[in-house]
Amino acid sequence: MKIYIMRHGEAENLAPTDAERALTERGRSDSISVAEAGVKKGFNDIDLALVSPYLRAQQTWQAISPLLQCAKQSTCEDITPYGESSDVFEYVSALCEVNKFDTVLLVSHLPLVGFLTSEFVPTIAPPMFTTSGLACIEFNPETRKGELLWHIHR
Repeated sequence: MKIYIMRHGEAENLAPTDAERALTERGRSDSISVAEAGVKKGFNDIDLALVSPYLRAQQTWQAISPLLQCAKQSTCEDITPYGESSDVFEYVSALCEVNKFDTVLLVSHLPLVGFLTSEFVPTIAPPMFTTSGLACIEFNPETRKGELLWHIHR
């Protein structure tokens, strides 16, 4: 199965709270460009998209979703910047086992996106994600190990 991990696009620096920081126009266009490059590599048919409740992640999803075929989208409170990667790994693994998903997308934040990548691919150190960065992991739910297939940077 494929696990896609995407960091939100570039966001404004100032907002009443971190959760309310909106995407910039560049963040929107970079996210679309990265998603388009991903589509050329097979990133287009998603069984489940889990999106952080933070505004910039929600707006990133809104920007890229027209490029994708997505069966189900859900806001996930556990994938904020302060999420626990091991908990998210267990949650996604259980969801995939029960629902037989073939593809899951997580739209999240630093530092979680790097730590999540290492949870799914335990042989690598957490990679750095630029804004709008997108990684594709081939994950084996039986062995609970994956391989990083590609990582697109803007």
